[in-house]
Amino acid sequence: MKKISILCFVLLALCLFHPAVQAENGLTKITDSVYSYVDVKEAAPKKSFGANAGIVMGQDFLVAVDSLMSAREANRFLKDIKKVSQKPIKFLINTHFHLDHSLGNSEFARLGAIVISQESDKENMQKAGEGMLQYAKQSGLSDQDLQGTRISYPTLTFDNRIRLDLGNTQVEILYLGPSHTTGSVLVYLPQEKVLFTGDILFTDFHPFLGNANIDGWVKVLDHILAMDVDKIIPGHGPISSKKDIADLKNYLQIFDQKAKELTAQSKDLNFIVAAMKKALPPRAQLDALIGRNIQMKYLPPAK
Repeated sequence: MKKISILCFVLLALCLFHPAVQAENGLTKITDSVYSYVDVKEAAPKKSFGANAGIVMGQDFLVAVDSLMSAREANRFLKDIKKVSQKPIKFLINTHFHLDHSLGNSEFARLGAIVISQESDKENMQKAGEGMLQYAKQSGLSDQDLQGTRISYPTLTFDNRIRLDLGNTQVEILYLGPSHTTGSVLVYLPQEKVLFTGDILFTDFHPFLGNANIDGWVKVLDHILAMDVDKIIPGHGPISSKKDIADLKNYLQIFDQKAKELTAQSKDLNFIVAAMKKALPPRAQLDALIGRNIQMKYLPPAK
């Protein structure tokens, strides 16, 4: 996806102008009030497929962004949060309903956090229901990995925008239309020019397209390109820049066009995936999603 020289330039710029300090507990300090997991190298089910999650520290309370893939993973996150701050977690924002970002919700709700999502993704989560736990097992988690994990639905939903006043900073949750899912949102800190994208951005990961609206997704990426933002925390991958936004836009457009062409010629998944790998910009993580995306979005189910 990136040339090494460009990546090195971006990382150097981040270090020089916007230092991000890796905490001993695994969270990275993005700004004085923002910490996040970023750039998890092991994109395995037990590591929430490399999903990022973070916090915003207010004067009196914290806001968490996403909850990872299980109660166990959520509790790892909570332990790391406590090493940064002892303030209570008042809100948990689900950037979208997918299991690697929301199956840890119950551990935050148990502590009294109000779980927020866009209204259509709460509906998506309710439709999936207990099937999310079964899908987690099919994805590679054992009963032991999922011990204590239960579905916990958002309790506060919104349509287009909601703003949280943390005293020292403002958090805006923005819904710009269907993209990665029908209800995926951005979490924007305008004063600090920090943006959590959830899975609206994958950096150096092949994206999951199974529930995607590609045209809508491209429009949201265009909106991000016009935003006043310096530091972008993707759903998966390292701290990112607008170049990564443009790269994903290019990837999505290539994938969509090529997938339509290939599936019109053949229904042989192995042939299609091999051709797609030649056409797509290279990415380091989760190339198994290429075939999964083709199956879910471009090949009609067998009758």
